[in-house]
Amino acid sequence: MEIGSRVPGAARLQLADGIPLLRPEEQVFTAMLDGWRNQQLARNLALATIAARERAARAFAVHADAFPWLWSAALLDEWLGDLRAVRGLRRSTLRGYQESIRLLCLYLTDPAYGWPGECETRFGTHPVQVVHEWNTAVHVQQAEGDPIKRAFTIDELQAFFDHADGQVARIRGAGRKGWLPAFRDATLFKIAYGYGLRRNETRMLDVADFGTNPHAPEFGERGVCYVRHGKAMKGSAPKRRSVLTVWPWVTEALAEWSTEIRPLLANKSVPPSTALWPSERSPRVGLAQIDARFAALRTTLGLGRGLDFHSLRRSYVTHLIEAGWDPLFVQHQVGHEHASTTAIYTCVSSDFRTRTLRRALDATLAQAATGATATTATAVALGPRPDRSSR
Repeated sequence: MEIGSRVPGAARLQLADGIPLLRPEEQVFTAMLDGWRNQQLARNLALATIAARERAARAFAVHADAFPWLWSAALLDEWLGDLRAVRGLRRSTLRGYQESIRLLCLYLTDPAYGWPGECETRFGTHPVQVVHEWNTAVHVQQAEGDPIKRAFTIDELQAFFDHADGQVARIRGAGRKGWLPAFRDATLFKIAYGYGLRRNETRMLDVADFGTNPHAPEFGERGVCYVRHGKAMKGSAPKRRSVLTVWPWVTEALAEWSTEIRPLLANKSVPPSTALWPSERSPRVGLAQIDARFAALRTTLGLGRGLDFHSLRRSYVTHLIEAGWDPLFVQHQVGHEHASTTAIYTCVSSDFRTRTLRRALDATLAQAATGATATTATAVALGPRPDRSSR
């Protein structure tokens, strides 16, 4: 047996040896992508990640009108230039495409998989790496998101929630269908903010994903939210974490939804759904439905595109920090490994910074006037840590 012929994604496993191909170029390219897919599956990467990378590879092949054994750095430059200048793609999207092509070329040029020899035999040439440091953008910042993205202000968030509640009352008062999904989405947005959850983390919650916190018995059976579908990293399983309830109104909204309204929607599915957010047509609400409802509410209120679903999570971090909660506590709540990541999410208002500066300056002046110790001045400058109350 040839060395490397049993490696997941090897050419010998994708192409039958000795059998002529009717359309060799197309069939070899398909076999390459199938082999690359198997190699990534062996690394336990998410199916969505694998599919996105394959789409990028196919798009490049179509634009270049060439197969991987004929690709060059110049063809890549033309494709990326077109994507940026004509289609106006974001930097982060372009970098994702670059990384997909780099990884495919890395796979195709690895002798362990046998593709260089296979292409040399069939086409008289072989794949080469076309993605280099000199023709790709350097990733120098921790966050490359759209600069217009931001957190809600307190007033904007209150208006958003009030409008969502108002939609429920309006639809129900008119005797029209649809008030149950509207009620679900209004509560879903509140819970996403109340626990600082990502969109899919919120969507994948089940009724059983809440428990008691012995250190906060006032929250009853909803003192902790157990996130089972956190953001995965490098082929790992979804990352789990527990998020402590900090605001009483969160448990009130959950209780009303879970005991009074949700059963009316969940019992329509067969079998009855265990999801916290069931749909009329499926056991669980879809991401497209969530996005559509959020966008509709945002547009009606005249809010800009800088506010998206993830802004609820940014707002959670920002409002806790502004209220004086310990940054390390906030970091653990949202599941960030590094404090620098949490800092990126923090969009403190100018009023908050002005108040902080004023307290520090007043404390410094008081120290100079009274001769107080530095320890006392620091305590005065920071002030007592406020207790976040229900809005």
